[in-house]
Amino acid sequence: MSPRSRRRPPAGDAKPPSGEVFAIFDDMLVHARELLAVRSPLDAELIVSEILGSWWGRRLDDGDVEEVIGEALAGYAAGKGTPAALALLTGMAYLGTTRQAAKAEHAALGLMERGVARPGWADQVGMVEPDGCHVSRDVYGDQESIICTYSYRDAERHALVVLVDHNMGGMVRDAWVSSKVDTLLGHCRQEVLDNPLMVFEPLEPGSARALLDTALTVTADTPDPPVGAAFNRYHAFVRARVRALPPGARTPAVPRYGRDRRATLAARFLASDEAEELSDRSAASRCVDRIIDYGCGYDLGRPLRVSPIKCEMFLLEWLPRKIMLSPDELEAMPHVLAAWVRWAGRLTALPEAGVRATLDAVWDATGRFSEAYRDPTMFGLERELVERLLPDGDLEALPRRAFALPFLSGKHRLSGKHGQLDLESLDPADPDDRRQLIAFEHPGADEAHLMAHERLTVRLWAGDPPQLWETAQAMLDVGFERHEILHRLIGALDDSGDDPHALRTALRALRHDTPPD
Repeated sequence: MSPRSRRRPPAGDAKPPSGEVFAIFDDMLVHARELLAVRSPLDAELIVSEILGSWWGRRLDDGDVEEVIGEALAGYAAGKGTPAALALLTGMAYLGTTRQAAKAEHAALGLMERGVARPGWADQVGMVEPDGCHVSRDVYGDQESIICTYSYRDAERHALVVLVDHNMGGMVRDAWVSSKVDTLLGHCRQEVLDNPLMVFEPLEPGSARALLDTALTVTADTPDPPVGAAFNRYHAFVRARVRALPPGARTPAVPRYGRDRRATLAARFLASDEAEELSDRSAASRCVDRIIDYGCGYDLGRPLRVSPIKCEMFLLEWLPRKIMLSPDELEAMPHVLAAWVRWAGRLTALPEAGVRATLDAVWDATGRFSEAYRDPTMFGLERELVERLLPDGDLEALPRRAFALPFLSGKHRLSGKHGQLDLESLDPADPDDRRQLIAFEHPGADEAHLMAHERLTVRLWAGDPPQLWETAQAMLDVGFERHEILHRLIGALDDSGDDPHALRTALRALRHDTPPD
């Protein structure tokens, strides 16, 4: 089956017009005619999955796409009353969401009562039994392929392969189906013999379900997930096959690393033989704290896991985007990371070949790391001033915090002493000092006005919600003055109260405003 080019519901601020939805549904029903030509329930399920996948990943700001498109399709197909419509409804009753499946089943029963012909595979669709599960993974723990085999009453044996990427938060990145089960499993076994850095072993089906349920949720919760080009075609099929596995197992809980446990881990490393040759112990201590933070916060509580990909992501993506390093830390970081790789590799029994490959990746990335790292002082900003805005070292927060508390540059810069107030001594992260900065910028303002500005400043400082800063940037782009933007954002916060959906709606409206003449 080759994927077809079809009109898809636009991802926008409102529901698509009903006429456009009906045109989309007509396309889907044309596609569904293929269901009348196949005999295999597996082929039928894959066609239905492709149809349902035509809207997967789309997001509607004022409704759930599975309801707006998916559930409405069942009613539209029932109204058409054709054999192709019944075939599509039969597949949806197994492959759809819970609500879609219920509506599709009800609609299909109505068509059958009217005498519409059923497809030959209708009695077998969804009647699969899991035969077994395996996992093929690298020794680093970067990725693993979950292989689940199924059959229809001992016929049409097939394998579902799902790729889970643990460098991306444990999300599902891709999936595909193979009818050559023995060939696939034989290839996996041979790969282990050819590559000592690969593992292939059985996986308890209940554990496979728990793992895949969690991984699918991560994918669904990720905006624009970096999945394979054909993943949307298989998503509904994967979801249904995961439901066919036995429930009850639980995924292991993410280990919790509090401050004391992180400090103990850092101290153990710094006292190790691997860290002995690190010359700047102070910088090394701060660098290892960053390594541990990354492993705990962004690698599912696994600071001791090391791999070439993880180290490259840490050096070239996370650090330049999130952390402001001092010059000493910048110089020390690759050496500390290399020592950490040797130490953690020893503790986790990573094969020597894996340790060498990871060290090679660290040294290969070192030159690019120095180039990629964005030191705010390179842009003319005083380090002491930047550190006041970034006590947590979060570089992503710098623009929005500078916007909320404008004392970095130009006409908004606030510095020196003004009467009894020494602005350069104020800490914007401290609520009392922050209030003084806001009051200084708004001389003569009443208490209610200052409190409104303070509420907005606190939320911009924290990036809560992200749409606040996104809206401010959009308004800056079309020519709004900063203070006008602040007042309009305050109005959106006041009007929406504690309703996050109302706030998002108000912010979307602001993005379409034009500056006053």
